[in-house]
Amino acid sequence: MAAIGSAVGLGNVWRFPYICYKNGGGAFLVPYFVALFSAGIPLLILEFSIGHITRSPPPLAFKMFNKKLEWLGWWSVLIPFVLAAYYVVVMSWCFSYMIYSLDLRWGMQAEQFFLNNYLGVTGNPAILGGLRIPIVIGLIAVWFLIFLILYKGVKRIGKVVALTVPLPTILLIILTIRGLTLPGAIEGISYYLTPNFSRLSDVNVWLSAYAQVFFSLGVAQGIMITYASFLKKKSDLTNNAFIVSLADAGTSFLAGFTVFSVVGYLSFSQGIGITQLDISGPNLTFITYPTSISLLPFAASIFGIIFYIALLTFGIDSAFSMIEPIASSINKKWNLSKTKITAIVCLLGFFASLLFATGSGIYWLELLDNFIANFGLVMIGLVECIVIGWLYKTSKIRQHANKTSEIMIGIWWDFLIKYVIPSVLVILLAISIFDNVINPYGDFATWVIILGGVLPCIIIFLVAFILMKFKNQKKVT
Repeated sequence: MAAIGSAVGLGNVWRFPYICYKNGGGAFLVPYFVALFSAGIPLLILEFSIGHITRSPPPLAFKMFNKKLEWLGWWSVLIPFVLAAYYVVVMSWCFSYMIYSLDLRWGMQAEQFFLNNYLGVTGNPAILGGLRIPIVIGLIAVWFLIFLILYKGVKRIGKVVALTVPLPTILLIILTIRGLTLPGAIEGISYYLTPNFSRLSDVNVWLSAYAQVFFSLGVAQGIMITYASFLKKKSDLTNNAFIVSLADAGTSFLAGFTVFSVVGYLSFSQGIGITQLDISGPNLTFITYPTSISLLPFAASIFGIIFYIALLTFGIDSAFSMIEPIASSINKKWNLSKTKITAIVCLLGFFASLLFATGSGIYWLELLDNFIANFGLVMIGLVECIVIGWLYKTSKIRQHANKTSEIMIGIWWDFLIKYVIPSVLVILLAISIFDNVINPYGDFATWVIILGGVLPCIIIFLVAFILMKFKNQKKVT
Protein backbone atom coordinates (compact mmCIF):
# COMPACT_ATOMS: atom_id res chain seq x y z
CA MET A 1 0.00 0.00 0.00
CA ALA A 2 2.83 2.39 0.85
CA ALA A 3 4.58 1.56 -2.43
CA ILE A 4 1.36 2.23 -4.35
CA GLY A 5 0.98 5.53 -2.49
CA SER A 6 4.54 6.47 -3.41
CA ALA A 7 4.12 5.59 -7.09
CA VAL A 8 0.71 7.24 -7.47
CA GLY A 9 1.14 10.99 -7.05
CA LEU A 10 0.41 14.37 -8.59
CA GLY A 11 2.10 13.35 -11.85
CA ASN A 12 -0.60 10.73 -12.48
CA VAL A 13 -3.21 13.49 -12.60
CA TRP A 14 -1.43 16.22 -14.50
CA ARG A 15 1.29 14.45 -16.52
CA PHE A 16 0.01 11.13 -17.84
CA PRO A 17 -3.21 12.43 -19.50
CA TYR A 18 -1.24 15.12 -21.32
CA ILE A 19 1.54 12.72 -22.39
CA CYS A 20 -1.05 10.22 -23.60
CA TYR A 21 -2.96 12.83 -25.59
CA LYS A 22 0.24 14.31 -27.04
CA ASN A 23 1.64 10.96 -28.19
CA GLY A 24 -1.19 9.32 -30.08
CA GLY A 25 -4.11 9.19 -27.64
CA GLY A 26 -5.34 5.63 -27.18
CA ALA A 27 -2.50 4.33 -29.37
CA PHE A 28 -0.02 5.52 -26.71
CA LEU A 29 -1.26 2.75 -24.43
CA VAL A 30 0.57 0.23 -26.64
CA PRO A 31 4.11 1.57 -26.03
CA TYR A 32 3.15 2.48 -22.46
CA PHE A 33 2.29 -1.09 -21.48
CA VAL A 34 5.28 -2.44 -23.41
CA ALA A 35 7.46 -0.08 -21.36
CA LEU A 36 5.66 -1.07 -18.15
CA PHE A 37 6.29 -4.79 -18.63
CA SER A 38 9.79 -4.50 -20.12
CA ALA A 39 11.20 -1.83 -17.76
CA GLY A 40 8.86 -0.74 -14.97
CA ILE A 41 7.95 -4.10 -13.45
CA PRO A 42 11.47 -5.63 -13.85
CA LEU A 43 13.01 -2.59 -12.12
CA LEU A 44 10.50 -2.83 -9.28
CA ILE A 45 11.27 -6.53 -8.84
CA LEU A 46 14.97 -5.62 -8.73
CA GLU A 47 14.54 -2.91 -6.08
CA PHE A 48 12.10 -4.96 -4.00
CA SER A 49 14.59 -7.84 -4.05
CA ILE A 50 17.55 -5.64 -3.07
CA GLY A 51 15.67 -4.25 -0.08
CA HIS A 52 14.28 -7.64 0.90
CA ILE A 53 17.64 -9.44 0.70
CA THR A 54 19.62 -6.85 2.65
CA ARG A 55 16.84 -5.74 5.06
CA SER A 56 18.46 -2.30 4.86
CA PRO A 57 17.95 1.14 3.30
CA PRO A 58 19.91 1.92 0.09
CA PRO A 59 23.34 3.00 1.46
CA LEU A 60 23.77 -0.11 3.62
CA ALA A 61 22.04 -2.29 1.02
CA PHE A 62 24.53 -1.41 -1.72
CA LYS A 63 27.41 -1.60 0.77
CA MET A 64 26.47 -5.23 1.42
CA PHE A 65 26.87 -5.97 -2.29
CA ASN A 66 30.19 -4.14 -2.41
CA LYS A 67 31.82 -1.93 0.24
CA LYS A 68 32.74 0.62 -2.41
CA LEU A 69 29.12 1.11 -3.54
CA GLU A 70 27.71 2.81 -0.45
CA TRP A 71 27.92 6.18 -2.23
CA LEU A 72 25.33 4.94 -4.77
CA GLY A 73 22.87 4.39 -1.95
CA TRP A 74 23.42 7.86 -0.51
CA TRP A 75 23.10 9.34 -3.99
CA SER A 76 19.75 7.60 -4.46
CA VAL A 77 18.30 8.86 -1.14
CA LEU A 78 19.52 12.45 -1.56
CA ILE A 79 17.86 12.85 -4.96
CA PRO A 80 14.29 12.30 -3.63
CA PHE A 81 15.04 14.67 -0.73
CA VAL A 82 15.70 17.42 -3.30
CA LEU A 83 12.57 16.37 -5.18
CA ALA A 84 10.57 16.64 -1.96
CA ALA A 85 11.77 20.21 -1.41
CA TYR A 86 9.80 21.43 -4.41
CA TYR A 87 7.17 18.66 -4.55
CA VAL A 88 5.87 19.85 -1.17
CA VAL A 89 5.55 23.36 -2.61
CA VAL A 90 3.06 22.07 -5.20
CA MET A 91 1.18 20.40 -2.36
CA SER A 92 1.16 23.76 -0.58
CA TRP A 93 -0.49 25.24 -3.68
CA CYS A 94 -3.12 22.48 -3.49
CA PHE A 95 -3.63 23.21 0.21
CA SER A 96 -4.27 26.89 -0.54
CA TYR A 97 -6.59 26.11 -3.45
CA MET A 98 -8.57 23.68 -1.30
CA ILE A 99 -9.36 26.68 0.95
CA TYR A 100 -9.89 29.02 -2.01
CA SER A 101 -12.47 26.58 -3.38
CA LEU A 102 -14.85 27.58 -0.59
CA ASP A 103 -15.61 30.87 -2.33
CA LEU A 104 -14.02 30.17 -5.75
CA ARG A 105 -11.66 33.02 -5.06
CA TRP A 106 -9.99 32.84 -8.46
CA GLY A 107 -13.26 33.79 -10.20
CA MET A 108 -13.12 33.75 -13.99
CA GLN A 109 -9.54 35.07 -14.04
CA ALA A 110 -7.83 31.87 -12.90
CA GLU A 111 -4.60 32.53 -14.79
CA GLN A 112 -4.16 36.05 -13.47
CA PHE A 113 -5.06 34.95 -9.94
CA PHE A 114 -2.60 32.04 -9.94
CA LEU A 115 0.38 33.78 -11.53
CA ASN A 116 -0.01 37.31 -10.15
CA ASN A 117 -2.17 37.26 -7.02
CA TYR A 118 -1.03 33.91 -5.60
CA LEU A 119 2.49 33.19 -6.89
CA GLY A 120 3.47 36.82 -7.50
CA VAL A 121 5.65 35.75 -10.42
CA THR A 122 8.54 38.17 -10.87
CA GLY A 123 9.28 37.41 -14.53
CA ASN A 124 12.94 36.64 -13.83
CA PRO A 125 14.47 33.79 -11.76
CA ALA A 126 17.18 36.14 -10.50
CA ILE A 127 14.55 38.38 -8.85
CA LEU A 128 13.21 36.45 -5.86
CA GLY A 129 10.42 38.88 -5.07
CA GLY A 130 10.02 37.92 -1.40
CA LEU A 131 8.19 35.07 0.30
CA ARG A 132 4.52 34.42 -0.49
CA ILE A 133 2.84 34.02 2.91
CA PRO A 134 -0.03 31.69 1.80
CA ILE A 135 2.56 29.30 0.27
CA VAL A 136 4.72 29.42 3.42
CA ILE A 137 1.68 28.60 5.59
CA GLY A 138 0.94 25.62 3.33
CA LEU A 139 4.58 24.49 3.58
CA ILE A 140 4.44 24.54 7.38
CA ALA A 141 1.25 22.46 7.33
CA VAL A 142 2.54 19.85 4.86
CA TRP A 143 6.03 19.45 6.37
CA PHE A 144 4.54 19.11 9.85
CA LEU A 145 2.17 16.44 8.56
CA ILE A 146 5.10 14.55 6.98
CA PHE A 147 6.91 14.63 10.33
CA LEU A 148 3.84 13.30 12.18
CA ILE A 149 3.54 10.41 9.73
CA LEU A 150 7.21 9.38 9.77
CA TYR A 151 8.62 9.98 13.23
CA LYS A 152 7.24 6.78 14.78
CA GLY A 153 8.44 4.58 11.96
CA VAL A 154 6.89 2.08 9.58
CA LYS A 155 3.87 1.17 11.75
CA ARG A 156 2.54 4.73 11.52
CA ILE A 157 3.08 4.70 7.75
CA GLY A 158 1.00 1.52 7.48
CA LYS A 159 -1.92 3.15 9.29
CA VAL A 160 -1.74 6.31 7.17
CA VAL A 161 -1.65 4.60 3.77
CA ALA A 162 -4.67 2.48 4.71
CA LEU A 163 -6.61 5.77 4.38
CA THR A 164 -4.61 7.88 1.94
CA VAL A 165 -4.25 5.25 -0.80
CA PRO A 166 -7.94 4.35 -1.38
CA LEU A 167 -9.43 7.78 -0.51
CA PRO A 168 -8.05 9.81 -3.46
CA THR A 169 -9.00 7.05 -5.88
CA ILE A 170 -12.59 7.13 -4.58
CA LEU A 171 -12.61 10.94 -4.90
CA LEU A 172 -11.21 10.64 -8.43
CA ILE A 173 -14.04 8.28 -9.38
CA ILE A 174 -16.59 10.77 -7.99
CA LEU A 175 -15.02 13.58 -10.02
CA THR A 176 -14.98 11.38 -13.13
CA ILE A 177 -18.67 10.52 -12.79
CA ARG A 178 -19.48 14.21 -12.36
CA GLY A 179 -17.28 15.16 -15.28
CA LEU A 180 -18.88 12.64 -17.64
CA THR A 181 -22.32 14.18 -17.01
CA LEU A 182 -21.20 17.60 -18.26
CA PRO A 183 -21.94 18.86 -21.79
CA GLY A 184 -18.89 18.49 -24.04
CA ALA A 185 -17.37 15.79 -21.82
CA ILE A 186 -17.62 13.08 -24.50
CA GLU A 187 -15.74 15.30 -26.96
CA GLY A 188 -13.01 15.74 -24.36
CA ILE A 189 -12.73 11.99 -23.73
CA SER A 190 -12.72 11.34 -27.46
CA TYR A 191 -9.89 13.84 -27.86
CA TYR A 192 -7.99 12.07 -25.07
CA LEU A 193 -8.37 8.52 -26.39
CA THR A 194 -8.78 8.77 -30.17
CA PRO A 195 -5.96 6.51 -31.38
CA ASN A 196 -3.43 7.81 -33.85
CA PHE A 197 -1.60 4.60 -34.73
CA SER A 198 0.69 6.40 -37.15
CA ARG A 199 2.49 7.81 -34.09
CA LEU A 200 3.68 4.32 -33.15
CA SER A 201 6.36 4.59 -35.84
CA ASP A 202 7.83 7.63 -34.03
CA VAL A 203 10.69 6.59 -31.75
CA ASN A 204 10.06 9.63 -29.52
CA VAL A 205 6.63 8.25 -28.61
CA TRP A 206 8.25 5.04 -27.36
CA LEU A 207 10.86 6.98 -25.43
CA SER A 208 8.09 9.10 -23.88
CA ALA A 209 6.38 5.88 -22.76
CA TYR A 210 9.55 4.58 -21.10
CA ALA A 211 10.21 7.97 -19.48
CA GLN A 212 6.65 8.12 -18.11
CA VAL A 213 6.88 4.60 -16.64
CA PHE A 214 10.32 5.22 -15.17
CA PHE A 215 9.43 8.51 -13.48
CA SER A 216 5.92 7.51 -12.40
CA LEU A 217 6.81 4.32 -10.53
CA GLY A 218 9.30 6.02 -8.22
CA VAL A 219 12.21 3.73 -9.05
CA ALA A 220 15.85 4.86 -8.66
CA GLN A 221 14.90 6.99 -5.66
CA GLY A 222 15.72 4.60 -2.85
CA ILE A 223 12.05 4.50 -1.92
CA MET A 224 11.18 1.00 -3.06
CA ILE A 225 14.39 -0.46 -1.63
CA THR A 226 13.59 1.16 1.73
CA TYR A 227 9.99 -0.04 1.79
CA ALA A 228 10.98 -3.57 0.74
CA SER A 229 13.44 -3.74 3.64
CA PHE A 230 10.43 -3.68 5.99
CA LEU A 231 8.63 -6.59 4.28
CA LYS A 232 8.20 -9.95 5.97
CA LYS A 233 10.53 -12.75 4.88
CA LYS A 234 7.84 -14.59 2.93
CA SER A 235 6.42 -11.55 1.12
CA ASP A 236 5.61 -12.17 -2.55
CA LEU A 237 8.01 -9.76 -4.29
CA THR A 238 6.96 -10.35 -7.90
CA ASN A 239 3.26 -10.06 -7.15
CA ASN A 240 3.91 -6.84 -5.23
CA ALA A 241 5.74 -5.41 -8.25
CA PHE A 242 2.85 -6.27 -10.58
CA ILE A 243 0.22 -4.89 -8.18
CA VAL A 244 2.05 -1.58 -7.63
CA SER A 245 2.74 -1.09 -11.36
CA LEU A 246 -0.78 -1.89 -12.52
CA ALA A 247 -2.33 0.24 -9.74
CA ASP A 248 -0.16 3.16 -10.86
CA ALA A 249 -1.07 2.66 -14.53
CA GLY A 250 -4.78 2.25 -13.73
CA THR A 251 -4.87 5.45 -11.68
CA SER A 252 -3.13 7.37 -14.46
CA PHE A 253 -5.62 6.09 -17.02
CA LEU A 254 -8.58 6.96 -14.76
CA ALA A 255 -7.17 10.45 -14.18
CA GLY A 256 -7.32 11.02 -17.94
CA PHE A 257 -11.10 10.62 -17.86
CA THR A 258 -11.31 12.99 -14.88
CA VAL A 259 -9.23 15.65 -16.59
CA PHE A 260 -10.45 15.47 -20.18
CA SER A 261 -14.15 15.28 -19.31
CA VAL A 262 -13.78 18.66 -17.58
CA VAL A 263 -11.48 20.00 -20.31
CA GLY A 264 -14.14 19.06 -22.87
CA TYR A 265 -16.74 20.90 -20.79
CA LEU A 266 -14.55 24.00 -20.60
CA SER A 267 -14.00 23.90 -24.36
CA PHE A 268 -17.77 23.59 -24.90
CA SER A 269 -18.65 26.36 -22.43
CA GLN A 270 -16.17 28.88 -23.83
CA GLY A 271 -16.66 27.93 -27.46
CA ILE A 272 -12.97 27.30 -28.10
CA GLY A 273 -11.01 24.27 -29.30
CA ILE A 274 -9.36 21.91 -26.85
CA THR A 275 -6.01 22.58 -28.50
CA GLN A 276 -6.31 26.20 -27.36
CA LEU A 277 -6.36 25.13 -23.70
CA ASP A 278 -3.16 24.56 -21.75
CA ILE A 279 -3.49 21.07 -20.26
CA SER A 280 0.09 20.46 -19.16
CA GLY A 281 1.52 20.51 -15.66
CA PRO A 282 0.60 23.22 -13.14
CA ASN A 283 -1.44 25.14 -15.72
CA LEU A 284 -3.92 22.27 -15.91
CA THR A 285 -4.30 22.01 -12.13
CA PHE A 286 -4.30 25.67 -11.15
CA ILE A 287 -5.64 27.47 -14.24
CA THR A 288 -7.63 25.22 -16.57
CA TYR A 289 -9.34 23.09 -13.91
CA PRO A 290 -10.28 26.02 -11.60
CA THR A 291 -11.80 27.83 -14.59
CA SER A 292 -13.87 24.75 -15.35
CA ILE A 293 -14.97 24.48 -11.72
CA SER A 294 -16.17 28.09 -11.77
CA LEU A 295 -18.42 27.28 -14.73
CA LEU A 296 -20.19 24.36 -13.02
CA PRO A 297 -23.94 25.04 -12.70
CA PHE A 298 -24.18 23.84 -9.08
CA ALA A 299 -22.03 22.62 -6.14
CA ALA A 300 -18.94 24.13 -7.76
CA SER A 301 -17.24 24.71 -4.39
CA ILE A 302 -17.85 21.12 -3.29
CA PHE A 303 -16.26 19.65 -6.40
CA GLY A 304 -13.37 22.10 -6.13
CA ILE A 305 -12.71 20.99 -2.56
CA ILE A 306 -12.96 17.30 -3.56
CA PHE A 307 -10.49 17.83 -6.41
CA TYR A 308 -7.82 19.45 -4.24
CA ILE A 309 -8.32 17.03 -1.35
CA ALA A 310 -7.76 14.23 -3.88
CA LEU A 311 -4.53 15.89 -5.04
CA LEU A 312 -3.35 16.40 -1.46
CA THR A 313 -3.97 12.79 -0.51
CA PHE A 314 -2.33 11.59 -3.73
CA GLY A 315 0.65 13.83 -3.01
CA ILE A 316 1.20 13.19 0.70
CA ASP A 317 2.12 9.51 0.21
CA SER A 318 4.66 10.43 -2.45
CA ALA A 319 6.01 13.30 -0.32
CA PHE A 320 6.70 11.34 2.85
CA SER A 321 8.07 8.41 0.81
CA MET A 322 10.76 10.80 -0.49
CA ILE A 323 11.83 11.60 3.08
CA GLU A 324 11.67 8.10 4.58
CA PRO A 325 14.74 6.73 2.67
CA ILE A 326 17.17 9.39 3.93
CA ALA A 327 15.71 9.34 7.47
CA SER A 328 15.93 5.53 7.63
CA SER A 329 19.43 5.53 6.14
CA ILE A 330 20.80 7.96 8.75
CA ASN A 331 18.95 6.12 11.52
CA LYS A 332 20.38 2.73 10.47
CA LYS A 333 23.95 3.88 9.81
CA TRP A 334 24.53 5.91 12.98
CA ASN A 335 21.82 4.37 15.21
CA LEU A 336 20.35 7.80 15.96
CA SER A 337 16.84 8.49 17.20
CA LYS A 338 14.30 8.20 14.36
CA THR A 339 12.26 11.06 15.85
CA LYS A 340 15.23 13.45 15.99
CA ILE A 341 16.47 12.49 12.52
CA THR A 342 12.99 12.91 11.01
CA ALA A 343 12.60 16.31 12.68
CA ILE A 344 15.97 17.53 11.39
CA VAL A 345 15.38 16.25 7.85
CA CYS A 346 11.89 17.83 7.72
CA LEU A 347 13.24 21.12 9.07
CA LEU A 348 16.00 21.17 6.45
CA GLY A 349 13.41 20.32 3.80
CA PHE A 350 11.20 23.19 4.94
CA PHE A 351 14.02 25.73 4.67
CA ALA A 352 15.00 24.35 1.25
CA SER A 353 11.36 24.73 0.13
CA LEU A 354 11.36 28.45 0.95
CA LEU A 355 13.25 29.19 -2.29
CA PHE A 356 10.22 27.91 -4.22
CA ALA A 357 7.84 29.99 -2.09
CA THR A 358 9.23 33.24 -3.52
CA GLY A 359 8.03 35.17 -6.54
CA SER A 360 10.58 33.39 -8.73
CA GLY A 361 9.88 30.01 -7.15
CA ILE A 362 8.05 28.56 -10.13
CA TYR A 363 11.11 29.14 -12.33
CA TRP A 364 13.43 27.35 -9.90
CA LEU A 365 10.88 24.56 -9.50
CA GLU A 366 10.72 23.94 -13.24
CA LEU A 367 14.50 24.22 -13.58
CA LEU A 368 15.38 21.74 -10.83
CA ASP A 369 12.64 19.34 -11.89
CA ASN A 370 14.02 19.34 -15.43
CA PHE A 371 17.57 18.55 -14.36
CA ILE A 372 16.89 16.20 -11.44
CA ALA A 373 14.29 14.16 -13.35
CA ASN A 374 16.07 14.05 -16.71
CA PHE A 375 19.60 13.53 -15.40
CA GLY A 376 19.70 12.57 -11.71
CA LEU A 377 17.10 9.79 -11.72
CA VAL A 378 18.17 8.40 -15.10
CA MET A 379 21.81 8.22 -13.98
CA ILE A 380 20.91 6.38 -10.77
CA GLY A 381 18.74 3.88 -12.64
CA LEU A 382 21.50 3.30 -15.17
CA VAL A 383 24.22 2.78 -12.55
CA GLU A 384 21.89 0.53 -10.55
CA CYS A 385 21.32 -1.75 -13.55
CA ILE A 386 25.03 -1.82 -14.38
CA VAL A 387 26.05 -2.61 -10.79
CA ILE A 388 23.53 -5.40 -10.29
CA GLY A 389 23.51 -6.63 -13.88
CA TRP A 390 27.23 -6.70 -14.55
CA LEU A 391 29.10 -6.52 -11.23
CA TYR A 392 26.77 -8.83 -9.34
CA LYS A 393 24.97 -11.93 -10.54
CA THR A 394 21.36 -11.12 -11.47
CA SER A 395 20.63 -14.84 -11.22
CA LYS A 396 21.01 -14.60 -7.41
CA ILE A 397 18.50 -11.74 -7.26
CA ARG A 398 16.12 -13.69 -9.51
CA GLN A 399 16.40 -16.83 -7.39
CA HIS A 400 15.61 -14.84 -4.24
CA ALA A 401 12.51 -13.29 -5.82
CA ASN A 402 11.30 -16.68 -7.06
CA LYS A 403 11.59 -18.22 -3.58
CA THR A 404 8.69 -16.15 -2.28
CA SER A 405 6.70 -15.47 -5.46
CA GLU A 406 3.84 -17.17 -7.24
CA ILE A 407 4.86 -15.63 -10.57
CA MET A 408 8.25 -17.06 -11.56
CA ILE A 409 10.69 -14.88 -13.49
CA GLY A 410 13.19 -16.44 -15.86
CA ILE A 411 16.41 -15.60 -17.67
CA TRP A 412 14.46 -13.02 -19.71
CA TRP A 413 14.46 -10.85 -16.57
CA ASP A 414 18.28 -10.94 -16.45
CA PHE A 415 18.35 -9.89 -20.11
CA LEU A 416 16.06 -6.92 -19.43
CA ILE A 417 18.13 -5.73 -16.45
CA LYS A 418 21.49 -6.15 -18.21
CA TYR A 419 20.70 -4.99 -21.73
CA VAL A 420 17.25 -3.55 -22.47
CA ILE A 421 16.73 -1.14 -19.56
CA PRO A 422 20.31 0.28 -19.60
CA SER A 423 20.04 0.81 -23.38
CA VAL A 424 16.77 2.73 -22.99
CA LEU A 425 18.20 4.84 -20.15
CA VAL A 426 21.34 5.67 -22.13
CA ILE A 427 19.18 6.84 -25.04
CA LEU A 428 16.98 8.92 -22.71
CA LEU A 429 20.08 10.47 -21.13
CA ALA A 430 21.66 11.24 -24.52
CA ILE A 431 18.45 12.86 -25.80
CA SER A 432 18.13 14.95 -22.62
CA ILE A 433 21.72 16.18 -22.95
CA PHE A 434 21.23 16.95 -26.64
CA ASP A 435 17.97 18.84 -26.02
CA ASN A 436 19.48 20.92 -23.20
CA VAL A 437 22.52 21.82 -25.30
CA ILE A 438 20.65 22.63 -28.52
CA ASN A 439 17.60 24.14 -26.84
CA PRO A 440 18.59 25.53 -23.41
CA TYR A 441 15.82 25.07 -20.88
CA GLY A 442 13.35 27.95 -21.17
CA ASP A 443 14.79 31.42 -21.66
CA PHE A 444 17.13 31.19 -18.68
CA ALA A 445 20.69 32.40 -18.88
CA THR A 446 23.54 29.90 -18.77
CA TRP A 447 24.53 30.90 -15.23
CA VAL A 448 21.01 30.15 -13.98
CA ILE A 449 21.08 26.68 -15.58
CA ILE A 450 24.46 25.95 -14.00
CA LEU A 451 23.37 27.27 -10.60
CA GLY A 452 19.94 25.65 -10.58
CA GLY A 453 20.60 22.45 -12.50
CA VAL A 454 24.20 21.31 -12.76
CA LEU A 455 25.41 22.53 -9.35
CA PRO A 456 22.73 20.72 -7.28
CA CYS A 457 23.56 17.44 -9.06
CA ILE A 458 27.27 17.90 -8.25
CA ILE A 459 26.52 18.82 -4.63
CA ILE A 460 24.29 15.76 -4.20
CA PHE A 461 27.06 13.52 -5.52
CA LEU A 462 29.68 15.09 -3.24
CA VAL A 463 27.45 14.89 -0.15
CA ALA A 464 26.76 11.22 -0.93
CA PHE A 465 30.52 10.58 -1.13
CA ILE A 466 31.19 12.40 2.16
CA LEU A 467 28.43 10.51 3.98
CA MET A 468 29.91 7.24 2.77
CA LYS A 469 33.26 8.15 4.34
CA PHE A 470 31.85 8.54 7.84
CA LYS A 471 32.51 5.49 9.99
CA ASN A 472 29.59 3.41 11.25
CA GLN A 473 28.98 3.47 14.98
CA LYS A 474 28.03 -0.20 14.84
CA LYS A 475 29.16 -2.90 12.49
CA VAL A 476 26.75 -3.98 9.77
CA THR A 477 26.78 -7.73 9.30
